Amino acid sequence: MGEKVLIRGGYVLSMEPAVGELPEGDVLIEDGVIVAVGTNLEAGDCEVIDAGNCIVMPGFVDTHRHTWQAPWRNIASDWSLFHYLWGLHTGLSKFYRPEDTYAGNLLGALEALDAGITTLLDWSHNLATPEHADAAIAGLRAAGGRSVFAHGGGAQQWGSVPGNTSPHPQDARRVRNEHFSSNDGLVTMALAVRGPQFTTNEVALHDFRLAQELDLDVTVHVGDGELGKTRPIEWMRGEGLLSDRITYVHCCTLGDDELQMIADSGGKASVAADVEMQMGHGWPATGRLLAVGIRPSLSIDVCTSTGGHMFGLMRTAIGTQRALDNAAREALGGTLADGTEIELTCRDMLGFATIEGARACGLDSRVGSLAVGKQADIILVRTDTLGMSPLNNAAGALVYNAHPGLVDTVLVAGRVVKRDGKLVDHDPAKIIGLAEQTRDYVLGQAADDALISDARLGGGWVPRNPAAAQA
Repeated sequence: MGEKVLIRGGYVLSMEPAVGELPEGDVLIEDGVIVAVGTNLEAGDCEVIDAGNCIVMPGFVDTHRHTWQAPWRNIASDWSLFHYLWGLHTGLSKFYRPEDTYAGNLLGALEALDAGITTLLDWSHNLATPEHADAAIAGLRAAGGRSVFAHGGGAQQWGSVPGNTSPHPQDARRVRNEHFSSNDGLVTMALAVRGPQFTTNEVALHDFRLAQELDLDVTVHVGDGELGKTRPIEWMRGEGLLSDRITYVHCCTLGDDELQMIADSGGKASVAADVEMQMGHGWPATGRLLAVGIRPSLSIDVCTSTGGHMFGLMRTAIGTQRALDNAAREALGGTLADGTEIELTCRDMLGFATIEGARACGLDSRVGSLAVGKQADIILVRTDTLGMSPLNNAAGALVYNAHPGLVDTVLVAGRVVKRDGKLVDHDPAKIIGLAEQTRDYVLGQAADDALISDARLGGGWVPRNPAAAQA
């Protein structure tokens, strides 16, 4: 008999059609795998987790986060996309040491776990050396959550965009062989490809071929503001690059026909509504994706600008799309007075944040719903507060009322990593100290850089265009 855990007496939101919702349900786990979901389950001798006054649900899945940037929380809250590229991505990033990458990934991954995000796709695009890549992976593993390490490039691959001529680093081959020869671990690998918006066509072809050679799923930015209006999907289709192993991040300014091309190829999508609205990527594509049959996943993107939790992101995504739907209805002369139901529901949003996220990461056979045979990535969200009680609509409460402070318990593959509202294996003060050391070191180095010597904390720094500064 293996190690058993019984989660007893919670409001179970399984996100699994065959199971549905159980107002007072149980989840039985053995050796990290869900073996039963039901009511009044008998388990014999086992650890019992009391889920009374809690919603029990699959952990959230964030399908796109530049985790290394966690030490720069909110420095870019008043920046556009291009300020971010100039100031952080090709500015401060160049001073990162491997230990800084480790600190950023550890802080960012633990922030996610603390907020109930049990699976995180780390879109890791500050890998200046092989040592940086190793440190990024070590940070994810030390955090203890489930992660997809999406190997990207470094500052060299992101300078002079669009039209960058630097191919994806060949170190991805070493990382695949040394760290991810198997696809079965708690941390797995994908390739973070820049795509035709950011590189020459020749480099884009090289990068996609590399992903095929390494047998890796791809995650790629498309539809980011003006850059996304260059018809990147049409070009990819012409080159035979579209496939069901690609997740397309943002999609805001793609044509409707390009979204249909993605759908026809079986591709997935990741919506980062908070950042898209804040940085000027364009309107989140949630409704347009649904119109062509793509159920999107959700992603935080960068904590340099916005919050790092799924609760706030779900609110932004659903509120924005409902406003767009209402505006479109009014433009056609219609109203909601005829009793028409709202198209996008809170349960839809929870699906985007769980099972659709797992599908985008290629992990839907393992996680994303509470089903027999899946890994026990589970969170318990408290409902016995003035802001959550009485619980009349669990999905609505999670989307509109909940916050990270209500995440009481988190399990990853059946192992408790957060209990009674506190992370089990980590000292937050120590992690924060590492991140502050990184921030202060990099900021000190930037003082001698002509293009970002004015970098400072406090919210007053807005980066300059390097081309204009050098003119």
